[in-house]
Amino acid sequence: MKFSRSDFALMRWTLLSLGLSVSMSAAFLYGSDQYATQVQQDRRTAQSRLDDARRQLTAAQEDRQNMATYAEKYQALANSGIIGDGQRLDWMEGLERLRQQHIVDSFRYNIAPQKAHVPLLPIDNGAFDIQYSEMTMEFDLLHEGQLLNFFAALHNQVKGHYQHEGCTLQRQNSDENGGSAAGLTAECRGGWITLKNRNATP
Repeated sequence: MKFSRSDFALMRWTLLSLGLSVSMSAAFLYGSDQYATQVQQDRRTAQSRLDDARRQLTAAQEDRQNMATYAEKYQALANSGIIGDGQRLDWMEGLERLRQQHIVDSFRYNIAPQKAHVPLLPIDNGAFDIQYSEMTMEFDLLHEGQLLNFFAALHNQVKGHYQHEGCTLQRQNSDENGGSAAGLTAECRGGWITLKNRNATP
């Protein structure tokens, strides 16, 4: 089949229209592919931002819960006299109340001035300075059980945290009448520990 020049003239517009349609179709397909890729990228970005927002919300909720928990614990420690300035007067009043209970025959004590506490092993004490007030005590006892009862009452009834280090017990000699009102003497060492918040407003 032969084409004449007149046939090509007739087909030219058809071929141009076909070429234009192919070009437009290719451009549309390319644009559609680019649009789909951009949509997917935007979706991934939006999902990533949503995930970040969810993580931040979860972290904020956990921080709020932790703050409430720690605030309660902090307030409990402050109320018990562990956080704050040394409660020397409270300790002395508490010891006098124990004296009135006659848990032991008699006792004498001495509380040294407060000083910085240096633990045996390094610890992370955060925003707190650990203070230590050494206390020595001497007891007259009928038996060892009185000493245990005294320190149990000390921990339960007196505000603050007393760190017991140890005691030395010694049997007393009999008096001139062949007896002794107290059978033992004891010397004990320890101290009161308080936490001073460096960030607290004076």
